[in-house]
Amino acid sequence: MPADQRIGKGVNLRAQVAMSDDEIDAFLRQHRTMSLASLNADGSIHLVAMWYLVVDGTLVFWTKVKSQKVMNLRRAPAVTCMVEDGDDYNELRGVQIVGTAEISDDPDRILELGKALYARNFGEYTDDALPIVEQMMHKRVAVTITPTRVASWDHTKL
Repeated sequence: MPADQRIGKGVNLRAQVAMSDDEIDAFLRQHRTMSLASLNADGSIHLVAMWYLVVDGTLVFWTKVKSQKVMNLRRAPAVTCMVEDGDDYNELRGVQIVGTAEISDDPDRILELGKALYARNFGEYTDDALPIVEQMMHKRVAVTITPTRVASWDHTKL
């Protein structure tokens, strides 16, 4: 390995593997599942896999109104999300978003999110799918993640 690529030899590997804003956006749009961490009342971490969308550059998802994650986020809106892929070290790519969750109970917002989730996960949304989306949105809330810090890595750049 060339001297300028060895760890500890003056090269900032973090900067070398970081994704650009466009790369982060493309990476998040090509995936559908994120790990979502919130804080339980006892201070332990609640970690779950969630389907998500990128809307206006922001991660959004919906979930059951009485879920543990919603109870946690109503009490403490701090959240960490991670989307990653790769099996070998030189293939690892990922984005970690630390931020604040905003919960919406607005039926119109939830319906629009449901239509978008349907289209992303099941195929083109048409009015024929409305009864399915309306059934799926029952007792759900929409959650928007406002990022405060984003970290990314793409080891294919090494």
